[in-house]
Amino acid sequence: MSKQRDEITVVTPKKRLFELNIGETLRYKDLIALFVKNDFKTRYKQMLLGPLWAVIQPLLTTIVFTVVFGNIAGLPTDGAPKFMFYMCGNVLWNYFASCLNGAANSFSGYAYLFSKVYFPRLVGPLSTAIGNMVNSGIQVLIFFGFLIYYIVTGGVQPTYTLLWLAPLLVLQVTMIGMGIGLFLSSVTIKYRDLKMLISFGVQLWLYATPIAYATSLVKEKIPSLFSLYMLNPMASVCEAMRFIFLGTGSISVKYLLISLGVSVLFFLLGIVMFNRAEKTFTDKI
Repeated sequence: MSKQRDEITVVTPKKRLFELNIGETLRYKDLIALFVKNDFKTRYKQMLLGPLWAVIQPLLTTIVFTVVFGNIAGLPTDGAPKFMFYMCGNVLWNYFASCLNGAANSFSGYAYLFSKVYFPRLVGPLSTAIGNMVNSGIQVLIFFGFLIYYIVTGGVQPTYTLLWLAPLLVLQVTMIGMGIGLFLSSVTIKYRDLKMLISFGVQLWLYATPIAYATSLVKEKIPSLFSLYMLNPMASVCEAMRFIFLGTGSISVKYLLISLGVSVLFFLLGIVMFNRAEKTFTDKI
């Protein structure tokens, strides 16, 4: 009769600033799935319409943008139908903002578990990002429904040869949101009042991104600052998405590469700061 040996797991702090431990994180895939399911349930708990808000919210926002910016302000949409122009931008921005806010709250949101049981801390923001993909997936389906209608009626003409680029751009948006969110989560542990500025900063960033207007408007009105404006990684992504699905605007390889570089920089910086804060955050929360 053989004796069963008890497995002992030794948890040590990370020694390197940049350390993802993807293999270890993937071993907790069941926990990630549980967090995603729990997040989806609690997000719409005790709501009258429940998950329908994932559909209602982008539709209402798009209608408001269409009326205010499209009809009243008369901002150009580069020939695209106003409703589709604003819906494309809003769906993309909602996903980015939810990734950023979710990652920014990853330490405080899971603090009650971090101090009691061990699991890779990256599981928190990763499960949040996946949950946001599920929520945004509902919005994307609604967008595709309207897109098919406008294609059939001749309102838009997608650039079919570049459809393969769309998933890569979504991955880039995930990197930007998670990178900045992880950076903010590591900073707000010590300076909690900065949390009040996150939502305000996201709103300001919205208006510094071509969501309510076309990039061509910026190039026309302030040409001297256009290159500086395009350092915003979300600007090139938004413009590329509209070119792919609506056939309006243009794609600049130069600015897309700059956007990708800035996105990778944000992501790496976020991981470094997250790893540094991970070692002592339970003492600060």
